[in-house]
Amino acid sequence: MTGISILGSTGSIGGSTLDVLRRHPERFRVVALTANRDVERMTEQCREFRPELAVMADRRAAETLRANLAGEGLATEVRGGTEALECAAAIAGADCVMAAIVGGVGLLPTLAAVRAGKRVLLANKEALVMAGHLFMAEVAAGAAELVPIDSEHNAIFQCLPDRFHPGTGVARSGARRILLTASGGPFRRTPLEELEAVTPDQACAHPNWVMGRKISVDSATMMNKGLEVIEACWLFGTTPEHIQVVLHPQSVVHSMVEYVDGSVLAQLGNPDMRTPIAHALGMPERLESGVTPLDLFEVARLDFEPPDLGRFPCLALAVRAWEAGSSGPVVLNAANEVAVESFLDGRIRFPRIAATIEATLDELGAPPAGTIDEVVALDARARETAAEQVRRLAQ
Repeated sequence: MTGISILGSTGSIGGSTLDVLRRHPERFRVVALTANRDVERMTEQCREFRPELAVMADRRAAETLRANLAGEGLATEVRGGTEALECAAAIAGADCVMAAIVGGVGLLPTLAAVRAGKRVLLANKEALVMAGHLFMAEVAAGAAELVPIDSEHNAIFQCLPDRFHPGTGVARSGARRILLTASGGPFRRTPLEELEAVTPDQACAHPNWVMGRKISVDSATMMNKGLEVIEACWLFGTTPEHIQVVLHPQSVVHSMVEYVDGSVLAQLGNPDMRTPIAHALGMPERLESGVTPLDLFEVARLDFEPPDLGRFPCLALAVRAWEAGSSGPVVLNAANEVAVESFLDGRIRFPRIAATIEATLDELGAPPAGTIDEVVALDARARETAAEQVRRLAQ
């Protein structure tokens, strides 16, 4: 049986992963589960999947989980603290690690999985956004296998030749351009003057996907797509000028690859993260995922249009950060996390998310960050700067 460690098991990707595993009990066993504070859901998952190790990043939550599981006859070790996340990522019994922790906190655990030579199912795009040059160097130096989980990057991966390995330039495979699709989120047609009054609940009401609140807001601003452009550059050895973002409101075509001979290969499917998860878990085989088959007659039409950068300034900010240097995306990601949290907490209005990020990039630029320690330090500095920008914009 294949051993699986899931980093971020109580989130939407973690839950979808467990649903796929639940369908194949003869093939997979859960070795480790991690979460931040959701003790109730983690307790349920431990009772069902009986992992060797359960980690709560929040130490108080770990104490509660330990108490919940006491006396139930489980051999599950409970640990707390962020450093324990790395232990779960590198645990000996896991052949495969689902890296699904949201945000910059997932960087070090994901790196630990790479260094341990696991098959890393990468759903934590921030690991590449923050430290792509260091991360891909670790992949190249070790025995790790990297498989993208974001629906768009997994679609691109599926449209490339079987011999392709992440980090290799796609041009070597005859690819001319990557077509990265985006739904456009809930405000694709909202009058710009109405965005000032947008509420967090409205921003989180994605028309096609069921996601966590942070990533839902990123989709509404299209920062999610900006981060995915950066991620694609590292995964597929390319640059933003060879990536075209395409608005596709149906979210049926998950991305495409255009080849030099004029061919365009696309991966289609219903918008359900269990499809890329099952692909990554089973490759080179295909696994039943529980996803409803795509009915093209019901879909009836597929629409495509270019993104409006005036409506979605975060997309342009992401390209600017990439062009500023390898540390530019560190600043971009940190500022975005602070800005989104501030919006969800009601401290700034929706359009101020992009304003916060831009002001932080203006102030910090892309200072040198050639080691993981320097990346972590710059991330902290950028968060402090962004928090100050939030205070100014909120006045």
